[in-house]
Amino acid sequence: MAAFFGDNQFKFGLFGINCAGGMTPSRAPERWRADWDEMVAVAKLVDDAGVEFMLPIAKWHGLGGEADMWGRSFETFTQAGALGALTKRTGLFVTAHVSLITAAFAAKAIATVDHATHGRAGLNIVCGWNPDEFSPHGITLDGGNRYERGLEWFEIYDKLLEGGPKFDWKGRFYDLQGLVTDPLPVQRPRPPVMSAAQSGDGQAFAARAADILFTSLQSLDVARDTVTRFKALAATHGRKPDVYVETQFVCKPTCKEALEYAHYYAVEMADPDALAYFARQKARTMSISTKTGDTAADRQLADTLSGARKQPYPGMFAGMYPVIGSPDDVVEELKKISAIGVAGSTLVFLNYLRELPYFIQEVFPRMERAGLRMKVAA
Repeated sequence: MAAFFGDNQFKFGLFGINCAGGMTPSRAPERWRADWDEMVAVAKLVDDAGVEFMLPIAKWHGLGGEADMWGRSFETFTQAGALGALTKRTGLFVTAHVSLITAAFAAKAIATVDHATHGRAGLNIVCGWNPDEFSPHGITLDGGNRYERGLEWFEIYDKLLEGGPKFDWKGRFYDLQGLVTDPLPVQRPRPPVMSAAQSGDGQAFAARAADILFTSLQSLDVARDTVTRFKALAATHGRKPDVYVETQFVCKPTCKEALEYAHYYAVEMADPDALAYFARQKARTMSISTKTGDTAADRQLADTLSGARKQPYPGMFAGMYPVIGSPDDVVEELKKISAIGVAGSTLVFLNYLRELPYFIQEVFPRMERAGLRMKVAA
């Protein structure tokens, strides 16, 4: 799909608008509420601006705390179909937990969204991290084998989308009969696949299954190491995926205003109970590579979860890189991120509808002049 892998040097993905709080664990009263009509307005805004994709998160459990971030959320497959009918160019990812959704269902659903959007669907594969997410479904997360199970799930999904006659599958985790799907997606051989991972184990999975690794950005040096290591690993499988990182923006006319606003909502109004719950859940399903400190990213993640590494803005998730300042400051930071080999990053704000118009108006033209993006055709 051209919208995902187009010619812009630096691409954007709008992240988390389907959930209350978005991606910001803050108690600030103006935080994102995930109102449907506001969500539609934001979708149309980024569609007109040429933003490459929208990425939702699949949630069944809030984080608690005063704001109960993610306690309200819209399901991602149906959201993609609905927003696809209201937009024209932006790609629409759906998010599938492999422990909850069968590969056969995902193949049928992704093809449906791809036809409904004329080739703008994408699949975000989640192998599972929060055990509490699965209890409403009567399922226990198999944390120790989650990436091995996820890889077999992907192989079944991928074979289904190749087309052809019915086939049976007998593997380590799945014993299935009569697999087939029709129609096939518009995009061939299939819509793009994303996998979010910071740990070495998760990145090894993404190197074999994903077209995009979506990873944290805790420092430019560690991110540079991650990009180099991941692309070399993917090359051993004959693959050339892109790397996208998590960024949260606070953009105001002056740097002083931006820093003050960030401090207000991400320090003074951070939701400590929600953050503590999130950290406990992450620690329960920590990857083996993180426990043993296999990579620089693994070691940094372990330090963050243990509290050894303090976050300057706790009301932004650990791994969410804060880009704070005037429009000129923001573009300079994006130049640095692009220079380490990152293909794009997330658009995250405390309140998307309030903050995106100014960001698009002021930052996008500066990115065009810097060669990071091209002007959107009418």
